[in-house]
Amino acid sequence: MAETLWIFCGSDNPQRAFPPFMLAAGALALDVEVTMFFTMHGLNIIRKGGAEHITLMGAAKTLPEYIKILQEGGVRMIACSAAFPIVNCTEEDLIPGIECGGVATFVNGAMQADTVLTFT
Repeated sequence: MAETLWIFCGSDNPQRAFPPFMLAAGALALDVEVTMFFTMHGLNIIRKGGAEHITLMGAAKTLPEYIKILQEGGVRMIACSAAFPIVNCTEEDLIPGIECGGVATFVNGAMQADTVLTFT
């Protein structure tokens, strides 16, 4: 059974938004089963058109490039539905391929994961 990694993404600040994607790509290359959970301002990354506006000088790839690579590699990306009203987001605002789940989804997944990384 593959190692499992859950990554908590809570910010759209470029300095905090890019590392989860870089680490997820590295883990994917090592055959780690990766799930990314987006909440609060991290939801802006997976909103339609949102990732295109978050840039980091010198980054190897753009966020849209990372998202495509990770989704094609089977990384699960989950939007925290509990945070939708806080940041004025709906399921329809999200890019294709994003699952929705609540607090219990993250807690249950994190409790079963081998490793959990948090970026807020």
